[in-house]
Amino acid sequence: MAVRLDQTDRKILLQLQQDAAQSLDDIARKVGSSKTPVWNRIRKMREAGVIGPQVALLDAEALGFDACFFVLIRTSEHEAEWQAAFLKALRDRPEVQEAHRLAGDIDYILKVRVKNARAYDAFYQALISEVKVHNVTALLSMEEIKSTTALPL
Repeated sequence: MAVRLDQTDRKILLQLQQDAAQSLDDIARKVGSSKTPVWNRIRKMREAGVIGPQVALLDAEALGFDACFFVLIRTSEHEAEWQAAFLKALRDRPEVQEAHRLAGDIDYILKVRVKNARAYDAFYQALISEVKVHNVTALLSMEEIKSTTALPL
């Protein structure tokens, strides 16, 4: 269910998406308000689930994670027991940054960040040793053209 937001709420959210570490004073100045009303709006949006946990975005390449693979998975298994094992295997692997269940010919797509191709192979071997999959296709990202966590408010 969508939460009702006014223009000031949207301006605050845009500021938080750009830099959640900026001060309340800075946000209030940029949105044309004062500190206390901005804080109250942020608190209400947190309580409503509009704003989730605040995290630091790390530079993967600066930390040596040079390879980003998009992994397409097709399976012939659709039972609840298989799905539970598959989801557990994904959640247990920090290399998996995103996982989506899809409509269409491909059942799942994963975004996997690793140091290199050898590390991807270790990830792949571990995954298929835990869960049966019909087909896995790994696509190596050659260049990240755009990546954002910001929503188009």
